[in-house]
Amino acid sequence: MIWLSGGLGLVILLLAGDALVKGAVNLSLRAGIPAFIVSLTIVAFGTSAPELLISVNAALDNDPGIALGNVVGSNTANILLVLGVPALISVIRTSGCEIRSSYLQMIGATAIFIALAHRGVFDWMAGLLLLALLFGILGLAVVEGLRRRQEANDVVDEEEPEGADSAMPSWKISLFLGLGIVGLPLGADLMVNSAEQIAHLFGVSEAAIGLTLVALGTSLPELATTVMAVRRGQADVALGNVVGSNLFNLLAIIGITTLIVPIDVDPSFLSRDLWVMAAASLLLIPFLFFSRDLTRFWGVILSALYLGYIALIFS
Repeated sequence: MIWLSGGLGLVILLLAGDALVKGAVNLSLRAGIPAFIVSLTIVAFGTSAPELLISVNAALDNDPGIALGNVVGSNTANILLVLGVPALISVIRTSGCEIRSSYLQMIGATAIFIALAHRGVFDWMAGLLLLALLFGILGLAVVEGLRRRQEANDVVDEEEPEGADSAMPSWKISLFLGLGIVGLPLGADLMVNSAEQIAHLFGVSEAAIGLTLVALGTSLPELATTVMAVRRGQADVALGNVVGSNLFNLLAIIGITTLIVPIDVDPSFLSRDLWVMAAASLLLIPFLFFSRDLTRFWGVILSALYLGYIALIFS
């Protein structure tokens, strides 16, 4: 029943998150917000909603290991697994990607996050700093997007953001928003409670469960998106999905959560898991700056490193 409850919670989370994105995207477009701004903000926040609700619920339940492990584990999984598995299917042409600035922002955010963690607690001051960094990055992205629109003389064939449907009626938008608002906390509560019981059942820490089962479950949407992008030859989309998700995990999820309740940092994060996350992030340097593609060989290496990390957590 524990596993069934956790699986049900994950399914509810993913479906509710998708419903919230669809409702919020179409409501925003009807309000006249440009599509690229919707993609940078509404879609990004919406797709991170499951992780946010899990971290908030876990912190409120006095399970900081799950709250922090969800973020740190997801970021590690996004690099090693979400990029490693698709590379096993097809070569990811990372040599031609143009997301170096976003990647450097992710590395900077990772360094600041680790420095704040060494204070022993993520409190409201740390949360404000992380959110300020997030809004600064989003502001730069919006300014750059507007500049490119002006250079193109405002003639831009913008790709519609995920979930956009110009024919969606108002009642359906309201239904999607309602399902998302109700389903997210319900799914998060089920998943956090199940994670606590699994940890007690197997005699492991909540941090270990947060770093593995919870993090892997909430990384499934990124994995599915990346696999589809790689199959279509869209390396920029695949890498952008991972980098963007990691930025939001570090800055938005922990930033918002700590404004509600502080998160204590377990010593295991300081001695191992934060450094594994940082090392995994640095592994992308050759593929983004030295014209190397993510081949199947590297897919095997990344996937093997992730499995080794999981084994290390439970050893």
